[in-house]
Amino acid sequence: MRQLASALYSIAVAVWVGGLLAIGFIAAPVLFAQLADRAMAGNLAGAMFTVMAWVGLACGSYLILFVMFAKGWRSVQSGVFWIVLLMLALTAAGHFGVQPILEQLKADALPRRVMESALRERFTTWHGVSSALYLAQSLLGIALAILQERGRGR
Repeated sequence: MRQLASALYSIAVAVWVGGLLAIGFIAAPVLFAQLADRAMAGNLAGAMFTVMAWVGLACGSYLILFVMFAKGWRSVQSGVFWIVLLMLALTAAGHFGVQPILEQLKADALPRRVMESALRERFTTWHGVSSALYLAQSLLGIALAILQERGRGR
């Protein structure tokens, strides 16, 4: 059973961090480069980021539980524990905090597209906040993968 839990730990790290990097730094830029309609590219990218947020919440929850069961109260001394907790917090802040603001700005701009409306500046600012959270989460994910590779995290 311990081997299965350990394998799931590795899979969770790979899926979460790999997904963050693939969606944020490959798929989304390709959408904007290839689709003439930037609003459609944004909507598709947004849908992928939403899926990644739920994947991150699930994977992160498993990782936290794994470390807590493996180390007990000593888990709070683990770098992995704090990296995963911070990644979870960033995911929650982006998905439940910033994304609803962006969606509301899009809705308030109707019938125009938000980037063609008076709300463009606010949208751009909040989009920048979202991007910064995602970048921080991605960098922490890379650190998590490195710690896993070294075998120190668990």
